[in-house]
Amino acid sequence: MLISLIRIAYAALVVGMAVLAFSFLVDSDQTLKKVLVPLGVLAIGGTVLFTDLREKQKQITTISALYFGLLLGMLLGYLFSIALVPILESTFGAGSPLILLGRVLLTVVCCYVTISTFVQTKDEFRFIIPYVEFSKQVKGGKPLVLDTSVIIDGRIADVCDTRLIDTKLIVPRFVLQELQAIADSADKMKRNRGRRGLDVLKRLQSNPKLELQMHDGNVPELRTGERIRVDERLVILAKALGARVVTNDFNLNKIAQLQGVDVINLNEVANALKTVAIPGEYMQVKVVKAGDQIGQGVGYLDDGTMVVIEQGRAFIGQDIPIVVTSVLQTPAGRMIFGRPDQRASGSHTPYPGGSNTPNVAGPGDSRSGSGPHEPLKGGETKS
Repeated sequence: MLISLIRIAYAALVVGMAVLAFSFLVDSDQTLKKVLVPLGVLAIGGTVLFTDLREKQKQITTISALYFGLLLGMLLGYLFSIALVPILESTFGAGSPLILLGRVLLTVVCCYVTISTFVQTKDEFRFIIPYVEFSKQVKGGKPLVLDTSVIIDGRIADVCDTRLIDTKLIVPRFVLQELQAIADSADKMKRNRGRRGLDVLKRLQSNPKLELQMHDGNVPELRTGERIRVDERLVILAKALGARVVTNDFNLNKIAQLQGVDVINLNEVANALKTVAIPGEYMQVKVVKAGDQIGQGVGYLDDGTMVVIEQGRAFIGQDIPIVVTSVLQTPAGRMIFGRPDQRASGSHTPYPGGSNTPNVAGPGDSRSGSGPHEPLKGGETKS
Protein backbone atom coordinates (compact mmCIF):
# COMPACT_ATOMS: atom_id res chain seq x y z
CA MET A 1 0.00 0.00 0.00
CA LEU A 2 2.81 2.42 0.92
CA ILE A 3 4.75 1.79 -2.29
CA SER A 4 1.58 2.41 -4.32
CA LEU A 5 1.11 5.79 -2.64
CA ILE A 6 4.77 6.66 -3.34
CA ARG A 7 4.34 5.80 -7.03
CA ILE A 8 1.14 7.83 -7.29
CA ALA A 9 2.84 10.84 -5.68
CA TYR A 10 5.82 10.45 -8.03
CA ALA A 11 3.56 10.31 -11.09
CA ALA A 12 1.70 13.42 -9.91
CA LEU A 13 5.01 15.28 -9.47
CA VAL A 14 6.20 14.31 -12.97
CA VAL A 15 2.93 15.48 -14.52
CA GLY A 16 3.14 18.70 -12.50
CA MET A 17 6.70 19.36 -13.71
CA ALA A 18 5.60 18.76 -17.33
CA VAL A 19 2.79 21.29 -16.92
CA LEU A 20 5.22 23.74 -15.29
CA ALA A 21 7.67 23.34 -18.17
CA PHE A 22 4.88 24.05 -20.64
CA SER A 23 3.88 27.19 -18.69
CA PHE A 24 7.46 28.47 -18.90
CA LEU A 25 7.40 28.11 -22.68
CA VAL A 26 3.82 29.21 -23.33
CA ASP A 27 4.93 32.71 -24.41
CA SER A 28 7.76 31.36 -26.55
CA ASP A 29 7.55 31.59 -30.32
CA GLN A 30 9.14 28.16 -30.76
CA THR A 31 6.19 25.80 -30.99
CA LEU A 32 8.45 22.74 -31.18
CA LYS A 33 9.91 23.44 -27.74
CA LYS A 34 6.42 23.83 -26.25
CA VAL A 35 5.69 20.24 -27.25
CA LEU A 36 9.04 18.49 -26.92
CA VAL A 37 10.06 19.75 -23.48
CA PRO A 38 6.88 18.63 -21.60
CA LEU A 39 6.88 15.35 -23.53
CA GLY A 40 10.55 14.83 -22.61
CA VAL A 41 9.77 15.33 -18.93
CA LEU A 42 6.90 12.83 -19.15
CA ALA A 43 9.04 10.34 -21.11
CA ILE A 44 11.90 10.41 -18.59
CA GLY A 45 9.58 10.10 -15.59
CA GLY A 46 7.53 7.36 -17.26
CA THR A 47 10.65 5.36 -18.16
CA VAL A 48 11.84 5.41 -14.57
CA LEU A 49 8.39 4.35 -13.30
CA PHE A 50 8.12 1.57 -15.91
CA THR A 51 11.56 0.22 -15.00
CA ASP A 52 10.62 0.20 -11.32
CA LEU A 53 7.41 -1.72 -12.02
CA ARG A 54 9.16 -4.21 -14.32
CA GLU A 55 12.08 -5.04 -12.01
CA LYS A 56 10.19 -6.40 -9.00
CA GLN A 57 13.04 -8.34 -7.40
CA LYS A 58 15.55 -5.74 -6.23
CA GLN A 59 18.50 -6.37 -3.94
CA ILE A 60 20.01 -3.74 -1.70
CA THR A 61 23.46 -5.22 -2.37
CA THR A 62 23.20 -4.55 -6.12
CA ILE A 63 21.78 -1.04 -5.68
CA SER A 64 24.38 -0.06 -3.08
CA ALA A 65 27.16 -1.47 -5.28
CA LEU A 66 25.99 0.69 -8.20
CA TYR A 67 25.72 3.85 -6.11
CA PHE A 68 29.02 3.52 -4.31
CA GLY A 69 30.78 2.35 -7.47
CA LEU A 70 29.56 5.46 -9.28
CA LEU A 71 30.59 7.79 -6.45
CA LEU A 72 34.03 6.20 -6.10
CA GLY A 73 34.55 6.20 -9.88
CA MET A 74 33.74 9.90 -10.17
CA LEU A 75 36.05 10.70 -7.26
CA LEU A 76 38.94 8.69 -8.72
CA GLY A 77 38.30 10.13 -12.20
CA TYR A 78 38.41 13.68 -10.85
CA LEU A 79 41.65 13.09 -8.95
CA PHE A 80 43.35 11.27 -11.83
CA SER A 81 42.23 13.88 -14.38
CA ILE A 82 43.82 16.68 -12.31
CA ALA A 83 47.12 14.82 -12.48
CA LEU A 84 46.59 14.17 -16.20
CA VAL A 85 45.93 17.82 -17.20
CA PRO A 86 49.63 18.93 -17.30
CA ILE A 87 50.49 15.96 -19.54
CA LEU A 88 47.60 16.72 -21.92
CA GLU A 89 48.45 20.46 -22.01
CA SER A 90 52.07 19.74 -22.90
CA THR A 91 50.94 17.31 -25.59
CA PHE A 92 47.99 19.13 -27.22
CA GLY A 93 48.49 22.69 -25.96
CA ALA A 94 46.57 24.71 -23.38
CA GLY A 95 42.89 25.26 -24.13
CA SER A 96 42.62 22.29 -26.48
CA PRO A 97 39.20 20.58 -26.43
CA LEU A 98 41.03 17.23 -26.27
CA ILE A 99 41.94 18.02 -22.66
CA LEU A 100 38.27 18.05 -21.64
CA LEU A 101 37.64 14.91 -23.68
CA GLY A 102 40.56 13.14 -21.96
CA ARG A 103 39.27 14.08 -18.49
CA VAL A 104 35.76 12.83 -19.32
CA LEU A 105 37.13 9.59 -20.80
CA LEU A 106 39.25 8.94 -17.71
CA THR A 107 36.24 9.53 -15.44
CA VAL A 108 34.06 7.16 -17.49
CA VAL A 109 36.75 4.45 -17.33
CA CYS A 110 37.09 4.82 -13.57
CA CYS A 111 33.31 4.64 -13.09
CA TYR A 112 33.08 1.50 -15.22
CA VAL A 113 35.90 -0.25 -13.36
CA THR A 114 34.54 0.54 -9.88
CA ILE A 115 30.91 -0.31 -10.72
CA SER A 116 31.90 -3.57 -12.45
CA THR A 117 34.07 -4.60 -9.50
CA PHE A 118 31.41 -3.82 -6.90
CA VAL A 119 28.61 -5.57 -8.81
CA GLN A 120 30.66 -8.75 -9.34
CA THR A 121 31.60 -8.90 -5.65
CA LYS A 122 28.34 -7.64 -4.19
CA ASP A 123 27.90 -10.73 -1.99
CA GLU A 124 31.09 -9.78 -0.15
CA PHE A 125 30.49 -6.02 -0.34
CA ARG A 126 30.46 -4.13 2.93
CA PHE A 127 30.36 -0.36 3.16
CA ILE A 128 30.42 0.63 6.80
CA ILE A 129 29.47 4.08 8.02
CA PRO A 130 29.42 4.66 11.80
CA TYR A 131 26.52 2.54 13.14
CA VAL A 132 25.35 1.64 9.59
CA GLU A 133 26.23 -1.48 7.61
CA PHE A 134 24.97 -2.59 4.21
CA SER A 135 25.19 -6.36 4.18
CA LYS A 136 23.80 -9.27 2.19
CA GLN A 137 20.04 -9.25 1.82
CA VAL A 138 18.30 -12.26 3.36
CA LYS A 139 14.63 -12.74 2.54
CA GLY A 140 12.75 -14.48 5.33
CA GLY A 141 14.79 -17.14 7.09
CA LYS A 142 18.10 -18.60 6.05
CA PRO A 143 18.31 -19.57 2.36
CA LEU A 144 18.50 -23.25 1.47
CA VAL A 145 21.38 -24.67 -0.58
CA LEU A 146 20.28 -27.78 -2.53
CA ASP A 147 22.51 -30.83 -2.87
CA THR A 148 22.64 -33.06 -5.96
CA SER A 149 21.06 -35.98 -4.10
CA VAL A 150 18.02 -34.02 -2.96
CA ILE A 151 17.46 -32.62 -6.48
CA ILE A 152 17.55 -36.09 -8.04
CA ASP A 153 15.27 -37.42 -5.28
CA GLY A 154 12.54 -35.00 -6.40
CA ARG A 155 10.60 -34.77 -3.14
CA ILE A 156 11.84 -31.21 -2.61
CA ALA A 157 9.57 -30.10 -5.47
CA ASP A 158 6.56 -31.71 -3.76
CA VAL A 159 7.45 -30.03 -0.48
CA CYS A 160 7.71 -26.65 -2.24
CA ASP A 161 4.30 -27.18 -3.85
CA THR A 162 2.78 -27.29 -0.36
CA ARG A 163 4.11 -23.71 0.22
CA LEU A 164 5.84 -24.89 3.38
CA ILE A 165 9.12 -23.34 2.19
CA ASP A 166 9.09 -19.55 1.83
CA THR A 167 12.85 -18.92 1.74
CA LYS A 168 15.17 -18.65 -1.25
CA LEU A 169 16.52 -21.85 -2.77
CA ILE A 170 20.12 -21.73 -4.02
CA VAL A 171 21.57 -24.16 -6.57
CA PRO A 172 25.37 -23.72 -6.87
CA ARG A 173 26.90 -23.82 -10.33
CA PHE A 174 29.10 -26.79 -9.45
CA VAL A 175 26.02 -28.80 -8.37
CA LEU A 176 24.39 -28.02 -11.71
CA GLN A 177 27.57 -29.15 -13.50
CA GLU A 178 27.63 -32.40 -11.53
CA LEU A 179 23.97 -32.96 -12.38
CA GLN A 180 24.67 -32.38 -16.06
CA ALA A 181 27.61 -34.81 -15.94
CA ILE A 182 25.32 -37.49 -14.47
CA ALA A 183 22.73 -36.80 -17.17
CA ASP A 184 25.43 -37.29 -19.85
CA SER A 185 26.75 -40.51 -18.29
CA ALA A 186 27.12 -43.66 -20.39
CA ASP A 187 25.36 -45.63 -17.64
CA LYS A 188 21.64 -45.73 -18.42
CA MET A 189 20.66 -45.72 -14.73
CA LYS A 190 22.80 -42.66 -13.95
CA ARG A 191 21.61 -40.92 -17.11
CA ASN A 192 17.96 -41.35 -16.10
CA ARG A 193 18.68 -40.05 -12.59
CA GLY A 194 20.47 -37.01 -13.99
CA ARG A 195 17.62 -36.21 -16.38
CA ARG A 196 15.15 -36.58 -13.54
CA GLY A 197 17.18 -34.05 -11.52
CA LEU A 198 17.13 -31.56 -14.42
CA ASP A 199 13.35 -32.00 -14.71
CA VAL A 200 13.00 -31.30 -10.97
CA LEU A 201 15.05 -28.10 -11.34
CA LYS A 202 12.84 -27.00 -14.22
CA ARG A 203 9.78 -27.65 -12.08
CA LEU A 204 11.22 -25.61 -9.21
CA GLN A 205 12.13 -22.78 -11.57
CA SER A 206 8.59 -22.63 -12.99
CA ASN A 207 7.00 -22.44 -9.53
CA PRO A 208 5.71 -18.83 -9.24
CA LYS A 209 5.62 -18.99 -5.42
CA LEU A 210 9.29 -19.93 -5.18
CA GLU A 211 12.52 -17.97 -5.54
CA LEU A 212 15.25 -20.14 -7.10
CA GLN A 213 18.73 -18.69 -7.61
CA MET A 214 21.65 -20.15 -9.57
CA HIS A 215 24.76 -19.19 -7.61
CA ASP A 216 28.23 -19.09 -9.16
CA GLY A 217 29.77 -20.30 -5.91
CA ASN A 218 32.31 -17.49 -6.13
CA VAL A 219 33.29 -16.97 -2.49
CA PRO A 220 36.80 -16.24 -1.13
CA GLU A 221 36.97 -19.58 0.72
CA LEU A 222 36.73 -21.46 -2.60
CA ARG A 223 39.36 -19.40 -4.44
CA THR A 224 42.28 -21.40 -3.10
CA GLY A 225 43.07 -23.08 -6.42
CA GLU A 226 42.81 -26.52 -4.83
CA ARG A 227 40.52 -29.24 -6.13
CA ILE A 228 37.80 -29.54 -3.50
CA ARG A 229 35.10 -32.22 -3.54
CA VAL A 230 31.55 -31.14 -4.28
CA ASP A 231 30.33 -31.98 -0.77
CA GLU A 232 33.05 -29.87 0.85
CA ARG A 233 32.44 -26.99 -1.56
CA LEU A 234 28.74 -27.16 -0.74
CA VAL A 235 29.40 -26.89 3.00
CA ILE A 236 31.90 -24.03 2.52
CA LEU A 237 29.44 -22.12 0.32
CA ALA A 238 26.56 -22.60 2.77
CA LYS A 239 28.76 -21.40 5.63
CA ALA A 240 29.85 -18.31 3.67
CA LEU A 241 26.25 -17.43 2.72
CA GLY A 242 24.82 -18.17 6.17
CA ALA A 243 22.52 -20.76 4.57
CA ARG A 244 21.31 -24.26 5.39
CA VAL A 245 22.06 -27.39 3.35
CA VAL A 246 19.21 -29.58 2.09
CA THR A 247 20.38 -33.13 1.36
CA ASN A 248 19.64 -36.84 1.56
CA ASP A 249 23.30 -37.78 1.94
CA PHE A 250 24.04 -39.15 5.43
CA ASN A 251 27.79 -38.42 5.18
CA LEU A 252 27.23 -34.85 3.98
CA ASN A 253 24.83 -34.40 6.89
CA LYS A 254 27.56 -35.33 9.38
CA ILE A 255 30.27 -33.23 7.67
CA ALA A 256 28.04 -30.14 7.67
CA GLN A 257 27.11 -30.57 11.33
CA LEU A 258 30.78 -30.91 12.30
CA GLN A 259 31.50 -27.56 10.61
CA GLY A 260 28.57 -25.82 12.28
CA VAL A 261 26.29 -25.66 9.21
CA ASP A 262 22.58 -26.33 9.67
CA VAL A 263 21.27 -29.28 7.65
CA ILE A 264 17.78 -30.33 6.59
CA ASN A 265 17.67 -34.04 5.75
CA LEU A 266 14.56 -34.91 3.76
CA ASN A 267 14.72 -38.52 4.97
CA GLU A 268 14.46 -37.31 8.57
CA VAL A 269 11.59 -35.00 7.58
CA ALA A 270 9.77 -37.92 5.92
CA ASN A 271 10.31 -40.13 8.98
CA ALA A 272 8.97 -37.42 11.26
CA LEU A 273 5.78 -37.24 9.20
CA LYS A 274 5.10 -40.99 9.24
CA THR A 275 2.23 -42.44 11.24
CA VAL A 276 2.92 -42.61 14.97
CA ALA A 277 1.94 -45.89 16.61
CA ILE A 278 1.50 -46.30 20.36
CA PRO A 279 1.97 -49.64 22.19
CA GLY A 280 -1.45 -51.13 22.83
CA GLU A 281 -2.97 -49.53 19.73
CA TYR A 282 -4.85 -51.70 17.20
CA MET A 283 -4.39 -51.46 13.46
CA GLN A 284 -5.15 -53.40 10.28
CA VAL A 285 -2.13 -54.70 8.36
CA LYS A 286 -1.72 -57.05 5.39
CA VAL A 287 0.99 -59.68 5.94
CA VAL A 288 3.01 -59.80 2.72
CA LYS A 289 6.04 -61.97 3.53
CA ALA A 290 7.83 -63.99 6.21
CA GLY A 291 10.13 -62.35 8.72
CA ASP A 292 13.70 -63.19 9.74
CA GLN A 293 12.72 -64.97 12.95
CA ILE A 294 10.68 -68.15 13.26
CA GLY A 295 6.96 -67.49 12.92
CA GLN A 296 7.34 -63.80 12.08
CA GLY A 297 5.35 -62.09 9.36
CA VAL A 298 6.06 -58.71 7.79
CA GLY A 299 3.62 -56.11 6.53
CA TYR A 300 3.77 -52.46 5.50
CA LEU A 301 1.64 -49.41 6.18
CA ASP A 302 0.56 -47.09 3.38
CA ASP A 303 3.51 -44.77 4.05
CA GLY A 304 6.03 -47.62 3.78
CA THR A 305 6.56 -48.21 7.51
CA MET A 306 7.57 -51.85 8.17
CA VAL A 307 5.40 -53.81 10.62
CA VAL A 308 6.89 -57.00 12.12
CA ILE A 309 4.16 -59.35 13.36
CA GLU A 310 5.03 -62.07 15.87
CA GLN A 311 3.52 -65.42 14.83
CA GLY A 312 2.11 -63.79 11.73
CA ARG A 313 3.73 -66.09 9.18
CA ALA A 314 0.58 -68.22 9.02
CA PHE A 315 -1.40 -65.16 7.85
CA ILE A 316 0.73 -64.32 4.78
CA GLY A 317 -1.50 -62.81 2.11
CA GLN A 318 -4.25 -61.92 4.64
CA ASP A 319 -5.34 -58.56 6.02
CA ILE A 320 -5.43 -59.07 9.80
CA PRO A 321 -5.91 -56.85 12.88
CA ILE A 322 -2.85 -56.56 15.12
CA VAL A 323 -2.01 -54.93 18.41
CA VAL A 324 1.17 -52.83 18.63
CA THR A 325 3.69 -54.06 21.21
CA SER A 326 6.59 -51.67 20.58
CA VAL A 327 7.96 -49.07 18.18
CA LEU A 328 11.62 -48.84 17.16
CA GLN A 329 13.03 -45.65 15.64
CA THR A 330 16.15 -46.14 13.49
CA PRO A 331 18.11 -43.80 11.17
CA ALA A 332 16.58 -45.66 8.24
CA GLY A 333 13.04 -45.13 9.48
CA ARG A 334 10.46 -46.37 11.98
CA MET A 335 9.66 -50.06 12.63
CA ILE A 336 6.50 -51.25 14.37
CA PHE A 337 6.30 -54.57 16.22
CA GLY A 338 3.01 -56.26 17.04
CA ARG A 339 1.08 -59.53 17.33
CA PRO A 340 -2.24 -60.70 15.90
CA ASP A 341 -5.28 -59.40 17.77
CA GLN A 342 -7.00 -62.29 19.59
CA ARG A 343 -10.29 -60.50 20.17
CA ALA A 344 -11.59 -61.61 16.79
CA SER A 345 -11.36 -65.28 17.86
CA GLY A 346 -13.73 -64.78 20.78
CA SER A 347 -11.02 -65.07 23.45
CA HIS A 348 -11.83 -63.39 26.75
CA THR A 349 -8.23 -63.22 28.01
CA PRO A 350 -6.12 -62.44 24.94
CA TYR A 351 -3.04 -61.46 26.97
CA PRO A 352 -1.12 -63.13 29.76
CA GLY A 353 -2.52 -62.78 33.25
CA GLY A 354 -6.06 -62.14 32.04
CA SER A 355 -5.31 -58.48 31.26
CA ASN A 356 -6.98 -56.72 28.36
CA THR A 357 -3.84 -54.61 27.85
CA PRO A 358 -1.01 -56.09 25.80
CA ASN A 359 2.44 -56.52 27.29
CA VAL A 360 5.01 -54.27 25.64
CA ALA A 361 7.75 -56.50 24.30
CA GLY A 362 10.84 -55.66 22.41
CA PRO A 363 11.48 -56.61 18.83
CA GLY A 364 12.01 -60.31 18.31
CA ASP A 365 10.66 -61.22 21.78
CA SER A 366 9.14 -64.69 21.36
CA ARG A 367 9.52 -65.96 24.94
CA SER A 368 6.76 -67.72 26.82
CA GLY A 369 3.77 -65.49 27.35
CA SER A 370 4.50 -63.15 24.44
CA GLY A 371 2.71 -65.11 21.73
CA PRO A 372 -1.00 -65.51 21.06
CA HIS A 373 -3.08 -68.08 23.00
CA GLU A 374 -4.35 -71.19 21.31
CA PRO A 375 -8.13 -71.37 21.51
CA LEU A 376 -9.70 -74.63 22.83
CA LYS A 377 -13.17 -76.03 22.57
CA GLY A 378 -15.84 -74.64 24.79
CA GLY A 379 -14.49 -71.10 24.71
CA GLU A 380 -11.55 -71.95 27.05
CA THR A 381 -8.09 -70.66 26.43
CA LYS A 382 -4.76 -72.35 26.71
CA SER A 383 -1.61 -70.45 27.55
